[in-house]
Amino acid sequence: MPNDTIKTDSKLPVKRVYKRKDLSKFDANEEEPGKFPYTRGLYQNMYRERLWTMRQYSGFGSAEETNKRFKFLLEHGQTGLSLAFDLPTQTGRDSDDPQSEGEVGRTGVAISSIKDMMTCFENIPLNKVSTSMTINSTASTLLSLYISVAESQGVSPTEIRGTTQNDILKEYIARNTYIYPPKPSIRLIGDMIQFCSKYAPQWYPISISGYHMREAGCNAIQELAFTFANAIEYIETCIERGLKVDDFAPRLSFFFCCTMEFFEEIAKFRAARRIYAKIMRDKFHAKNAKSWHLRFHVQTSGESLTAQQVDNNIVRVTIEALSAVLGGCQSLHTNSRDEALALPTEESVKIALRTQQIIATETGLAKTVDPMAGSYYVEYLTNRIEEEVEKYLKRIERMGGALSAVEKGFFQDEIRKNAYDLKNEIDENKRIIVGVNKFQDLNDAGPALNAMDMKIEERQISRLKDFKSSRDKIKVEHALNALQKAAENTDENLMHHIIHAVKSHVTLGEISSTFVGVFGRYEPRISF
Repeated sequence: MPNDTIKTDSKLPVKRVYKRKDLSKFDANEEEPGKFPYTRGLYQNMYRERLWTMRQYSGFGSAEETNKRFKFLLEHGQTGLSLAFDLPTQTGRDSDDPQSEGEVGRTGVAISSIKDMMTCFENIPLNKVSTSMTINSTASTLLSLYISVAESQGVSPTEIRGTTQNDILKEYIARNTYIYPPKPSIRLIGDMIQFCSKYAPQWYPISISGYHMREAGCNAIQELAFTFANAIEYIETCIERGLKVDDFAPRLSFFFCCTMEFFEEIAKFRAARRIYAKIMRDKFHAKNAKSWHLRFHVQTSGESLTAQQVDNNIVRVTIEALSAVLGGCQSLHTNSRDEALALPTEESVKIALRTQQIIATETGLAKTVDPMAGSYYVEYLTNRIEEEVEKYLKRIERMGGALSAVEKGFFQDEIRKNAYDLKNEIDENKRIIVGVNKFQDLNDAGPALNAMDMKIEERQISRLKDFKSSRDKIKVEHALNALQKAAENTDENLMHHIIHAVKSHVTLGEISSTFVGVFGRYEPRISF
């Protein structure tokens, strides 16, 4: 391959060899970890002092099954819970909604009521575990349910630890589980950030996510640029509400993808810390050093997994996990080998968890901080990624910010173009995917897959109908009326009203329908 055609996944040209003179900006390996701009890590001792959180994403079928899987993972050494929800829950529909048919419990757990949430966390003390919930449009309702379950255990909101993803802008960009138009959706996010800063100070109310945009087809540079543009939009929303940046910024968190371009991914995470620290200090004038910290969770790339020769995915996940750890993540999810085909089996989940544990205990990676510092290639990539991200951020700022860019379809168009290029490279064998377009195995029988219980939906609907028929209907009606009036008052924080509603046995679908009645339902821009 000619030297001038070799590039990273983000189209950065790669030379045959790198030397000190290629570090045009500065040599980041001279920095101290734990000091601005944090290229080398957020903390002085990093994993020498504390390992990353091993937070395996799970949740499927019924609340009972999810509770069993949580306990299985905790018994095998997982250090944090991560909860997936089915599509009806993500899009604000109860399990008995006609539009939920065929999707109940399929991509995650079905949660329609406080009873479901109680079952999900039965005998799991919420003051002793950290829980991440991958939920966006209905994040305010799920957090309200979680708080209510905690209080039923005698645990105060001040004691709960965890994260709600709650990043709605990337839903309009890449993932599409939106309900309401952008402005009222961002209002709900502002309400959660404001509420948590006062009542749940250990909870991260938002995890600003580049993961889904990366999975949709953008490259590493676009992933950072679009994520930070969205973060700027959320921060400005909070400041416009009268919040001081140092009062809420320390509880902002991020969620990134890690793909197979090993060195570029390490450099991406190093550059990300530096970019964010400068945004917070120089753009928003944050004074508290904790406001400059980019705290991020990483998930290995689901899109990189293949349905062919699934055991190869164990190798892919290991390489991606190594990049995340060498890049200095705070928590990590490693995908299971069979996820390109089905929800993972317990055996596959255990292998994915053991992958992290082996990296943590057997490789020596945790013995020193930022071991890749000083690599001319990694430092070059770190600098170039920062430069290219800054160009994108200036371009988005000229458009009027992330919300305006979303409404114009800019992010969506950029992702589509890059995804198209990637697909062409694979189809034309310019990008090799082992087992897919090279080194195929026609005799590959594949693994035994996790079989879904086809009666889950029927049982869930039956339980929900019993729940609805046994509740105090007048109490439900009063709670919904109060919620509607609060939604109509743009100055009112909705969190207290949502918590009151779920405690009054109002369902997730009823809360979402009430908001749709006030805010409307979002219809995407269609371009041809």
